[in-house]
Amino acid sequence: QQAIFVARKRAIGGARDKPMRFVKNIGLGLKTPNSAIEGNFVDKKCPFTGNVSIRGSILKGIIISTKMKRTIVVRRDYLHYVKKYRRFEKRHGNLPAHCSPAFTVKEGDIVTLGQCRPLSKTVRFNVVAHEPQRVIQGKKSFRVF
Repeated sequence: QQAIFVARKRAIGGARDKPMRFVKNIGLGLKTPNSAIEGNFVDKKCPFTGNVSIRGSILKGIIISTKMKRTIVVRRDYLHYVKKYRRFEKRHGNLPAHCSPAFTVKEGDIVTLGQCRPLSKTVRFNVVAHEPQRVIQGKKSFRVF
């Protein structure tokens, strides 16, 4: 990891201390997952172990694609009011987000995203929390959070 000082002083007496691993608390009342603390992955774009700060908006959505490496596509459903007909219409938007190896996600899971600096051409969000899928639904079913 980039934030680790490799030449740290060793403890005298041969006491086995924990391995060198940089982990931080991102704040916002979100808990750092145990897989980020105890894991051995290196991900510079991970909000818990890398060089990314979470600031701005916090969003929730459902995963529709996990085909990219460490990147997922999240579907966000919302209602848009049409004034002429005085009714709502269903709309959705797809949002690519970076998913750290600390989370084992699959399609249909609900994730919480935190805004961060641009990580690539399209990715501006990072997964900060994960809820496993409870009820099996279709890929394009409408669900407002």
